[in-house]
Formats: sequence, structure tokens, C-alpha cells
Amino acid sequence: MKPNSNLNHHILTNAHPPISSSSSSPSPYPGKHINQLSAIGNSTNIHWHSCSVEKDDRQKLLDQKGCVIWITGLSGSGKSTMACALNRILHQRGKLSYVLDGDNVRHGLNKDLGFKAEDREVAKLFADAGVICIASLISPYRRDRDACRALLPNGDFIEVFMDVPLHICESRDPKGLYKLARAGKIKGIDDPYESPINSEIVLKHGEPCASPSEMAEKVVVYLEKKGYLEA
Repeated sequence: MKPNSNLNHHILTNAHPPISSSSSSPSPYPGKHINQLSAIGNSTNIHWHSCSVEKDDRQKLLDQKGCVIWITGLSGSGKSTMACALNRILHQRGKLSYVLDGDNVRHGLNKDLGFKAEDREVAKLFADAGVICIASLISPYRRDRDACRALLPNGDFIEVFMDVPLHICESRDPKGLYKLARAGKIKGIDDPYESPINSEIVLKHGEPCASPSEMAEKVVVYLEKKGYLEA
């Protein structure tokens, strides 16, 4: 499915021009105080600050390894439900995780979050903090998912494909999106969804692990096997 504002959980980011270095050129930020400029996107006056506390230190403190669990699938495939079930199980086991849901990230501070090249850094920063980040997004294009994978160390991007047929997703239709699409009120239902080719985990509709908790347990087993639940 191609991204659009109603059906595919993709949100465009606001681009800002770089700060001009020429005093003769008009400022792209008229009226801005110098202390405000570092908060503006694409600024040229941003510098990386290193700290003595590194990722390994944070992971040892939490007794886990930071990673991004990227749950992808059609709208109605059960991404959010499974993400919450996984989050709950990890919490019960004393592990720190956080869910970035395609709907929830639209609210508050991250209302413009679209997981484009610059925004995927959010998931990366969670992992760098030692947190198990659970990203629940349709993310219909392989190139977008692969771009996030490329940001992380090898193995720290764990793609979970909710392999549920379109007709099953439409029969569920928890948000009424398919009904609106069939009525011609929104677009996107006939747009392509590029299924993952080599996901770390595939959860198929109709398999024995049918409940969200059972699906989540399958992900937990993977995390244990790969050593993410210990420092």
C-alpha cells in the first residue's frame, strides 16, 4: 500500500532550509533568537556531543540489549494488538520496552513522525538507549523498511511480518478504513503492499500460534535465542 494520510499510517515531515552562512542573504529564520536555532530541523549549527556513558553501559544497567522490532503488515493484520501483547510480556519479565504505534506517534511531540530517513532516527535512539523498541507500522515499501535496518548494527533490526490476507484484514476492519475505501471516501485499498522477503519472523494467519499472546511469545523466543534479553 502506498502511503497516504488516512490509510497507511505515513505522515510527511516538514522540511526546513539550512541556515544561510551569508550575511547578505535574507535569513530563512526571521525573528528567531540564536538560542532557538539549534532546535530547527536541518540546522547547520548542530554538533554531536559524546558522553562517557555508552550504549554498553546502558545495556548492562538494564540487563538487556537495545533493538528495534519492526512489525509490518496490512491495516487490520493485528500489528498493534501483537505489539501491546509483546510489550506486556517483556514488562512482566522485567525488560524495558516501548511501543511506537502508527496511530500513537501522530499525537503530541511526534505528530509529524513519518519514519522517513531523518525520522527513523527515533527508533534508532531508543535502541541506542538500550530499550527494546517495538515499532508497529504498515510501512508498505521494502525500501523504507530496509532504510531503517541500515541505520542499526547488524542484527538489531528485527522485522516481524504479520502475514494476513487482505480479505481477512478487511473483515476485521477495526478502524472502518476499508469500508470508507470501498465507498470511495478514501484512497489506498488497491495500492500495493510489498511483502517482506527475508523477515526474521513471519506470523501467518491460521497458524497454531493464533492469539496475540502466542504470537508475542514467538518473538520473545527469538529475542532469547539471539541474546537480547540479557546484557
